[in-house]
Amino acid sequence: MESMISNYIVIVSISGVLSALLALFAYYRKTDFSGLKAFIVSSAASAIYTFGFALELSGSTMQEIALWVKVEYLGLPYIAPSSMLMIMHFVGLERLISKKLLTVLYSVPVISTVLVWTNESHHLFYQSMHFREGAPTPLIDIVMGPWYIVQGSLTFGCMLAGMCLILWRWNRMKRVYLRQMVIIFIGQFLPALGAFLYLMDATPYGMDPVPVIMSVTSTLYIWAILSRGMLTAAPIARENLFESMRDGVLVMDLSDKLVDYNRAAAEMLQDLDASAIGRPLAQLFLPAGKEAVDYVMNSNPGDSEEQELVWNMGEDVRYYQIRSSPVQKHDGHLAGRMIMLIDVTERTLLQEKLLQLATIDSLTGIYNRTHFMELSRGLLEEAAERSAPFSIILLDIDFFKSINDRYGHQYGDMALQHVVGVCSRHVREEDIFGRYGGEEFVLCLPDTPLKQAAVISEKIRGDIERSAFYTLSGSINVTASFGVVEAFRSNISLEELLSEADHALYTSKRNGRNAVHLSSGSAITHFKPV
Repeated sequence: MESMISNYIVIVSISGVLSALLALFAYYRKTDFSGLKAFIVSSAASAIYTFGFALELSGSTMQEIALWVKVEYLGLPYIAPSSMLMIMHFVGLERLISKKLLTVLYSVPVISTVLVWTNESHHLFYQSMHFREGAPTPLIDIVMGPWYIVQGSLTFGCMLAGMCLILWRWNRMKRVYLRQMVIIFIGQFLPALGAFLYLMDATPYGMDPVPVIMSVTSTLYIWAILSRGMLTAAPIARENLFESMRDGVLVMDLSDKLVDYNRAAAEMLQDLDASAIGRPLAQLFLPAGKEAVDYVMNSNPGDSEEQELVWNMGEDVRYYQIRSSPVQKHDGHLAGRMIMLIDVTERTLLQEKLLQLATIDSLTGIYNRTHFMELSRGLLEEAAERSAPFSIILLDIDFFKSINDRYGHQYGDMALQHVVGVCSRHVREEDIFGRYGGEEFVLCLPDTPLKQAAVISEKIRGDIERSAFYTLSGSINVTASFGVVEAFRSNISLEELLSEADHALYTSKRNGRNAVHLSSGSAITHFKPV
């Protein structure tokens, strides 16, 4: 039996060590959890209580045991009130914690500590203490005094209130917090059960089982802090606002690992659930594609940043605006960062559509005149700076009015689209192709001298001539006339070049159409391929 008591003392001592480590770990843990102080007090008080109890079990005289009982009460009365305060913070009721409540909760433990240490003079806490008969080692029994009942009522009341608060929030709690809630509930329930069995004298030799139980609860708390992010989550008082946000929110710690997220973020990121807590941001963004991963690799958690990314959602493509901002503690030190994911897909697609309407000809799908002029003017200036050749091709569909008059405007539109399709086969990547107006089209050819532009024009002319487009009324053949010009001086404007190309085009029209004429600035000549 003495061996059993020795083992019990060892287990209780281990429980004290775990509680002390838990208090130290929580103290040095970098977190913004508002209930952290209450948790530290509860853990430190548990360490004092369990160490005192271990020494009580090792005592051999009444005087020695009574001393260690007094030491126990430097911690025991403060455990339950501190635990309840921690739970109030956790479930978002910190607004109810006032100086009046703190005074009520801690005045009783302070009085209990004083009364225990002075009990010999008044016996208000213990009426008497005596050795238990038949015990294999010196164990004491007590006769409760009136204040013992007051302290016991407060202890059980705080434990019961803590459990009720957890159950009250259970159905409304976000899933990511449920494991933490289970652990906190166990941390309240098991000691309460042990204390109840102790008061009912239902434990072996009347020994207090609570210190041993605390070794279990402390282990659970340490595991929860290390693996489940306990004591790092933002207060749940903000959960309703957090969850109602339409934008996704990710809360990251100093290591850029996930601490918390809202429902919108879970809908925006693949496989984001409670199991993702503790994962690095790069792993969360990996399924979204290269842009998302590059963002993580190049972003600085300490800086406020904003960037729009293409976001892959399986076969679907979305556009997210990512806003990252550092999260600081009250002392100004960095605690992590918050990342907002704003779905801007509709806005981006609308902007792209508006840009397309502003730059693309809706019928043919090539650049409209305004955008062609803007792009070509920049290329012309660049060519002048480099003294590089620069040419313009202007072409016009022959007898286009007769197509409209004979077949109707629908077939006229088809003719325009047909000519664009033929021309596109000859347009290089660096060229600019646009609709100049009506049935007239224009090509800007950077780094292209006049003769090369003439050859390209002749290839396009011949291709158009040989290609018919087919309609319900049968096949229709069209031809086109061309005017080609090269920038013949460094300070020439795009408008002057187009005017010269138009003169060459007019010459093609006047001389039988379906031809290519070149303008050198001083003369217009008919191009005849070799």
